[in-house]
Amino acid sequence: MAADQSNTLQFVNWRTAPLEIIDLAEQFGWIMANKAPNDESLHIAFDDDKLFLTRDSKTKIFVDFAEGANAHRQKFGGGKNQAIAKAVGLNKVDLSKSSLKVFDATAGMGKDAFVLASLGCEVTLVERQQPIYALLVDGFRRAKTSTHLPWFEERMSLIHAPAQQALTQAISNKQDVDVVYLDPMFPHRVKSAAVKKDMALFQTFVGTDDDADELLPSAITLAKKRVVVKRPDYAPFLNAQQPSTQIKTKKNRFDVYVNAAMV
Repeated sequence: MAADQSNTLQFVNWRTAPLEIIDLAEQFGWIMANKAPNDESLHIAFDDDKLFLTRDSKTKIFVDFAEGANAHRQKFGGGKNQAIAKAVGLNKVDLSKSSLKVFDATAGMGKDAFVLASLGCEVTLVERQQPIYALLVDGFRRAKTSTHLPWFEERMSLIHAPAQQALTQAISNKQDVDVVYLDPMFPHRVKSAAVKKDMALFQTFVGTDDDADELLPSAITLAKKRVVVKRPDYAPFLNAQQPSTQIKTKKNRFDVYVNAAMV
């Protein structure tokens, strides 16, 4: 896991940010800065109505549900025929009769959660890293005002907490959860294809989820129907536990742990 750099981050151009983002930055103890650092160290900035994580102001990490890759995947990603949709069981339920409640305990940039929400699921996103959570808050802010996403606010909710803490709390509260979704960060193979610049920057900051194995027992306890774990094709089973079934893609697989039928 990467060292926690959150409380040493500089927040550049902060005066132009919305008040809710400035409040978060103050809560997290970020350093309010007038200009980007000279040494190209990792920092947060606000520009063009977006909060982003960057080193050089060229490669930018930000969350945008209304435009870009997320919007394209929503429109052209394959709907319920996508592997992730089949993994959570969307091909086996009628969402016109009942909702499917998904608890995404390792939300990251929220891409998979957004796909599931766009297909009709009610998704709770959990993110522990302060800057990534702030990026999600900013993405939520813009998505809620988008005319393209009238369903967004009722299907997407966000929690700032470590995954295990959030799972334990949900169990304690007897939260109604059909599917728990886990996508813990896992090291890329040395000989794997070059990682995109934005993903490389993201991994530099976030690191790997070394405590991921501990999440599976709690996830299985919470989920009424199933737990879905997204893994690289070469990664071992989470917690060394054999799944009930698998759905494989070109580079990844979804390990599915079934608790009950999707009815």
